Amino acid sequence: MKTKIFLIAILLALGLGAAYYMLEDKTGLNNLLERAEQGDALAQWQLANRYSLGLEGVSQSDQEAFQWYRLAANQGLARAQLKLGLAYGQGKGVLQDDQESVRWYRLAADQGNANAQYNLAIMYAKGQGVEKDYVRAYMWSYTSNSLGFETAAKFVRGIGNAMTPAQIAEAQKLAQEWTASH
Repeated sequence: MKTKIFLIAILLALGLGAAYYMLEDKTGLNNLLERAEQGDALAQWQLANRYSLGLEGVSQSDQEAFQWYRLAANQGLARAQLKLGLAYGQGKGVLQDDQESVRWYRLAADQGNANAQYNLAIMYAKGQGVEKDYVRAYMWSYTSNSLGFETAAKFVRGIGNAMTPAQIAEAQKLAQEWTASH
């Protein structure tokens, strides 16, 4: 029981607020599976998390997790879109594909998911799946930081050191325009 509580505490710290479902019994799993199969995006995401970690009645399976994340992501659930971006970027449950990773990060980022915005910034900075673009990298990390994703603050400073003042001003303008339109 202590191990289960510890894992849930970690999930909560990572922003996986629905981690309490991990404590449900088999009936809870059956209920979750039923809701997921009926198209409940949040239930699909929660079931995917179980498969991803191999918790509470399911065996760990990156492929099964990917399938459930994809169903939830296709319904517009930003945290599932983030997970698909991660899966494609790491080749977990699917063939590694940086362009698909960027596509899913972008969908989640446009919904205000700060983690996806930060990951998108990294992709632009490295030129993974997109053409290298420090202005876009700065813009997305700046936006992520403004939403409270503290890791992005270091990235903003670091990438800013490689940019001209004009590039930084352009990136900040793009970030402000994005914020105003979302």
